[in-house]
Amino acid sequence: MAFNQTWPRPSAPRPIVIIGAGGIVVDSHMPAYRQAGFEVAGIWNRNRDRAQAVADQFAIPRVFDSLDEVAAQQGVIFDLASSHHVHAQMLDVLPEGAPVLIQKPMGADLSVADRILATCRRRKLTAAVNFQLRFAPMMLAVRDAMAQGFFGRMTEIEVHLNLVTPWHLFPTLEQDPRVEIVSHSIHYIDLIQSLVGPPKGVMARGFSHPGSRLADTRTTAILDYGPDLRVALSINHHHDFGRSHQDASIRFEGDRGAAVVKLGVLLDYPRGEPDELWMAERGGQMQQVALQGHWFPDAFELVMNNMQRFVAGEDAVLMTSVESAWQTMAIVEACYASARRPLEPVATLPQEAA
Repeated sequence: MAFNQTWPRPSAPRPIVIIGAGGIVVDSHMPAYRQAGFEVAGIWNRNRDRAQAVADQFAIPRVFDSLDEVAAQQGVIFDLASSHHVHAQMLDVLPEGAPVLIQKPMGADLSVADRILATCRRRKLTAAVNFQLRFAPMMLAVRDAMAQGFFGRMTEIEVHLNLVTPWHLFPTLEQDPRVEIVSHSIHYIDLIQSLVGPPKGVMARGFSHPGSRLADTRTTAILDYGPDLRVALSINHHHDFGRSHQDASIRFEGDRGAAVVKLGVLLDYPRGEPDELWMAERGGQMQQVALQGHWFPDAFELVMNNMQRFVAGEDAVLMTSVESAWQTMAIVEACYASARRPLEPVATLPQEAA
């Protein structure tokens, strides 16, 4: 079972200018770019001291003093890795026609995604959203297996998380009225729609937890793909009862083959465990497939590979284009709309006649 797990490198990568200096830059962007040998020409952050600290840590040669300085850079890829709350206005500052990779999500809701899409089109930006789970080696293998007909007709895609997420590492989420789907499960929704297209509809519920101050940290969702393909998400970030029954997996099943992936980074996050990929043909036993990398940080390198190659004309498709990302946001918005609607009421037991 040999399936593709990587994305070709660009032949002549452009330098990268990073906007933002938060944890995702330190933990994922910079390790990935260093691993790939990409040149990072400079970095900017509202807090200049923070940007300087990241620059010192990774030997980035320039810390910009203003967004105007950033926008004056030519022949670069802009890596917009700041909070999604400010992406829309920052895109208005970048030079017209520039290539930009935008950290997910594509805004807090679909109205912001609409604005971002309109801005990118009006300013002719070559823009993609960093939905990097699509580029995790195990997911590239699943995509290739699907393209080669390994699964046959898809019948099941099930995402199951039952673990502990250290939400205290993300204090800015405390102010958000929407948390779990738009900040976390959006990865799975994006992956699914990139593999099998958008669903006809959704049914979803978000739940808070007494141990958290966040608006919602648990999700149940069904994506409607008709009578043959069942797609479901069951997400619980509060299983603090030991490792033995914690889980972070996605199961893909068809009438000919199946695969199960382990999202290792989510278990004991941020230290994590190794990712895993298991596959079997119908009637056979699951066999582990050796992986050529992991979601973090390798997928951040591979999504940038696609961005660089598309800008250079080496790739025909920008996989996570703002158009594709907008479709993901539309599904997310439908989940929140579904959560506001009442479910089918259940009849109550009739009273006995007097």
